[in-house]
Amino acid sequence: MQRDIFDADHDAFRSLARTFTAKEITPFHDQWERDGQVSRDVWLAAGRAGLLGTDVPEEYGGGGVPDFRYNAVLLEELTRAGATGIGFPLQNDVVAPYLLRLADGDQKKRWLPGFCSGEIITAIAMTEPGAGSDLQGIQTHARREGDDWVLNGSKTFITNGILSDLVIVVARTDPDAGSRGFSLLVVERGMPGFERGRRLEKVGLKAQDTAELSFTDVRVPAANVLGAPGSGFVSLMQNLAQERLSIAVGSVAGAARALELTLDYTKERTAFGRPVANFQNTRFELAEMDTEVTVAQVFVDRCITEHVAGRLTVQDAAKAKWWASDVQKRVVDRCVQLHGGYGYMLEYPIAKAFVDSRVQAIYGGTNEIMKEIIGRALVG
Repeated sequence: MQRDIFDADHDAFRSLARTFTAKEITPFHDQWERDGQVSRDVWLAAGRAGLLGTDVPEEYGGGGVPDFRYNAVLLEELTRAGATGIGFPLQNDVVAPYLLRLADGDQKKRWLPGFCSGEIITAIAMTEPGAGSDLQGIQTHARREGDDWVLNGSKTFITNGILSDLVIVVARTDPDAGSRGFSLLVVERGMPGFERGRRLEKVGLKAQDTAELSFTDVRVPAANVLGAPGSGFVSLMQNLAQERLSIAVGSVAGAARALELTLDYTKERTAFGRPVANFQNTRFELAEMDTEVTVAQVFVDRCITEHVAGRLTVQDAAKAKWWASDVQKRVVDRCVQLHGGYGYMLEYPIAKAFVDSRVQAIYGGTNEIMKEIIGRALVG
């Protein structure tokens, strides 16, 4: 089914992203997986190519086009190439909205040029050892002392955790104010008391530098608070929809890639004297997966259109994240089965897709939380 949400400019950007990925990412990704993180050079190259901050105003070095479809195109191309270690979507899709909506003029001048050039790599630190999807369980806290906030606590599962130069930290700044007691503090590389723990050993996403972070009496200047103190929880709720839509985009693209790999494999692989694709069971499996991926793509594309128009609801973003990541999980598992024993070998891309895709249903809020969001909206 032909997709109609992109125009000629998006197609040109896709060509740029595909060429960049083939030249700057694919030849090095296996080594990055062994290293546990990507090179900072690829971030600088992405900045030069105009792949970072496409929605950041031109005065700060960005593309000046607030259109999430460009974000979607880049994410689809990275997924198509199996480039799961690249943290560009975290920078563009998750962190950028906080800086664009909440940063004041001075903060934008300080951070956005480097954000767009790739000199500043960003992260957002929400999850803690004892608080994942339940953001109100956050224990990291900060108290005001003069012109600074003194920050203490720890975070875990932080994408770009090792490479990040700028981390938006969600902290409790007023323990008696409930949801109005959270603030967003920007911690920068080199601040005393800010330490990076171990790079976490994950099932998949080996080239993505996911890490533990700790904060011990870190003095964060008041000039590094994003938005008004106490408004952090509201800001999180406003920005999580785009993060979840981004996960949905990547999930559908990942499912489509797994299906494409499997279709090619079953046409080439023979069993009992004929291609595996010629067996009725294989054709039925492929037909079911193709239908699921197509239906998911149509819904996610509609959500992209709604988001660009400023109409995407929290509930629909949750639906997209839950449904698309669940489709990806089912499709990739069935694709491994159709590969037989080779599907379990990491030298085959489908095996890597299997271990890389499992987390989609967990991060950005677990799929169980997505269902709770949808259900509460239905029953009030």
